[in-house]
Amino acid sequence: MTNPPICDYEDSDYQQVFWDSGERAYEDQVEAVALRHLLPKEGGKRLLELGAGTGRNTSRYRGYQQVVLVDYSTTQLSQALERLGDSQRYRYFAADVAHLPFAPNSFDAATMIRTLHHIVDVPEALRQTEEVLCGDATFILEYANKRNLKAILRYILGRQKWNPFTHEPVEFVTLNFNFHPRRVREWLEQAGFIIERQRTVSHLRLGWLKKHLPLKLLVGLDAILQPTGELVQLSPSVFLRARVKRLTMPITDTLILRCPGCGFIPLEENPQVITCPKCKRRYAVKNGIADFRLKS
Repeated sequence: MTNPPICDYEDSDYQQVFWDSGERAYEDQVEAVALRHLLPKEGGKRLLELGAGTGRNTSRYRGYQQVVLVDYSTTQLSQALERLGDSQRYRYFAADVAHLPFAPNSFDAATMIRTLHHIVDVPEALRQTEEVLCGDATFILEYANKRNLKAILRYILGRQKWNPFTHEPVEFVTLNFNFHPRRVREWLEQAGFIIERQRTVSHLRLGWLKKHLPLKLLVGLDAILQPTGELVQLSPSVFLRARVKRLTMPITDTLILRCPGCGFIPLEENPQVITCPKCKRRYAVKNGIADFRLKS
C-alpha cells in the first residue's frame, strides 16, 4: 500500500479565514450556481461529499435522502457536524480519498469540490470514487485549471516559468496542484467515467473587480459565462458532471462499510470502535465522527 503525502487541514481556521471573512463571497456564490445547474434535478438516495470540510456546500444537496461527509480532518468535520447536526441524513467519516471505507455501489452520486488540487495520486482517488458509486451514478468534480487566462498571460509576458499548455500538473505551492483540462478528462475516462457537462467558474476572480463591482453583478456575469465551459476551459476553476460508465449494480439499500486497510466487507458498525475481523485494525468513533484514517 502506498501512502502519498496528504494535505491535512486539522486544527485549521480555513473556514473562518477563507470563507467567513466575506472576501470569498463571490467564489462561494458562483460555485453554488454551478452546482445548481449540474446536480441531478431528481436528487437521489445517498450522496458522497469528498473533501467536505466544514460542510460549506452540504446543505446544497437537498434532493438526497442521505449525505455522507468525508474529510481527512476531524476538526473540519466537527465544525460540519456543529453546522448541520447529527441527524440520520448526515454521516461523518475522517478518511483518505484514496482509501475510502465504503463498499462498492454505496452511492448514487458524489461530489469533490476544491479537493482535487490537494491530491497527489489523482488516478487512484478517481478509481476509488468510481468503485464506491453504483452503476450510472453522477459525479460532480471541480478542479483548479492550469490553462486559465491569467496563467496564459503571465507565461506570455515572462512572469511565470511553468507552461500552462503542457499537460502535466503544476505544484505551485506544496500540495497545491493545477491541472490541464485534457489530463483531467483522460484520468476520468481511465477511471470509468463519461463527462456529460462542463461549466467554467470564477471568470472574474480579480481583486479589483471584487472590490469595485457589486457582488450580485459579478455573480450574474459569471453565471452567463459559465456555459462557455462546454466549448473551452479558460477560467481558474472548472466544474464538470460525469457519469459512471457501467450500468449494472444498483445502489445498496444501506451504507456498507469496508476496511480501508485490507478491503474486508462488511464491517460491523459500533458506536465506539469499529474493528476489522480480518486485519484487526480498529477505527474509533468519537463525537459522531468515524475515524478511518490509516496510520503509518
